[in-house]
Amino acid sequence: MKICAVELRSNEAVICLLTKSNGLFDLPECRAQKFIMQDSMDNEQMRNFQQTFKKLLDDYQIDRVVIRTRETRGKFAGSAVGFKLEAAIQLIDGVEVDFITSQEIKQKMKRNPLAIEFRATGLRQFQEAAFMTGYAYLGK
Repeated sequence: MKICAVELRSNEAVICLLTKSNGLFDLPECRAQKFIMQDSMDNEQMRNFQQTFKKLLDDYQIDRVVIRTRETRGKFAGSAVGFKLEAAIQLIDGVEVDFITSQEIKQKMKRNPLAIEFRATGLRQFQEAAFMTGYAYLGK
């Protein structure tokens, strides 16, 4: 299974591609590590975000998108732009989208910790949360 794990932060979608086959994880190279939304009130930019994201999923033959959920209210609530980006991803035709909570990720990481340090993955530091999201999801 090949997935695109997503962490949404304010106006950006940080991504990480992961595959798992025969119990082995792989991190395929990807041309983008994040998508930034400059103006979420601009219809053209929202359409462009959605089309660009869909093109990436098609090009890399992604089976599923996994989004790390955010709180809807309180101190750690997600931003309005983040929820708009989430909706734009969910509404892409032919894309299966799943969600995983921070609590689920913590539980799965306790049961199945990383065998290597995050630095050894070759990913950028800002992709760590997206990577952990995908790793926990595939560890089901």
